[in-house]
Amino acid sequence: MRVGAIRPHGPVVIDIQNISKDYLMGEEVVHALRGVSLRIHRNEYLAIMGPSGSGKSTLMNMLGCLDTPTSGRYNFNGRNVAEMTDDELAEIRNREIGFVFQTFNLLPRSTSLRNVELPLIYAGVDPATREEMAANALREVGLGDRMQHKPNELSGGQRQRVAIARALVNNPSIILADEPTGNLDSKTGEEIIVLLEVLYQRGNTIILVTHEPDIAAHARRAVHLRDGLIESDDYVPLVDEEFAFEPR
Repeated sequence: MRVGAIRPHGPVVIDIQNISKDYLMGEEVVHALRGVSLRIHRNEYLAIMGPSGSGKSTLMNMLGCLDTPTSGRYNFNGRNVAEMTDDELAEIRNREIGFVFQTFNLLPRSTSLRNVELPLIYAGVDPATREEMAANALREVGLGDRMQHKPNELSGGQRQRVAIARALVNNPSIILADEPTGNLDSKTGEEIIVLLEVLYQRGNTIILVTHEPDIAAHARRAVHLRDGLIESDDYVPLVDEEFAFEPR
């Protein structure tokens, strides 16, 4: 059951101040972000919305430490990202942030188990431990009976669950989901949103990038971008709703 009141948040984990991002396309300068400021607390459920070209993908890349701003400051857990080494940034991306993408980004010739193990390989976890952790992550998302299946042997919803298990396997505090239901039918998409709700209730910070209002309505806070600027930043009124996700 979703509760109707906004729960207290933890400390600020992401603090961006007056971030701008410019791209050179031929001879034209594109201003993707134009002085965006945003604070995200631990254990928030935030949706970033906006039309195509609004800057939401650029902002996602900034939040995930996949790109650097042209100007402005980004503090992650109180540290200036601009002062971090490449190794420190890689450590954040591998251990602090779990990424879920619209296109799943799974290795087609590898099993579900091996796909989920990937972040643990990069982290230097020994084979026996990483196999156990990957198996547990797949059970968490209801795929305990699909560990040896390859992506082409899974439905779209199952592939996205594998991607979520991979995002979870290192126990990151933040899940950054970019259009996670974009390639799914509405029923399967709703199942993925229910799973994100479960993760939020367990204490994860969820940042959901979407252009679909019905998907964003499941978040607790909605930030709307337009032309590289924050147009609005509001908490979302909640309606009680039953959630029935159960691992299979």
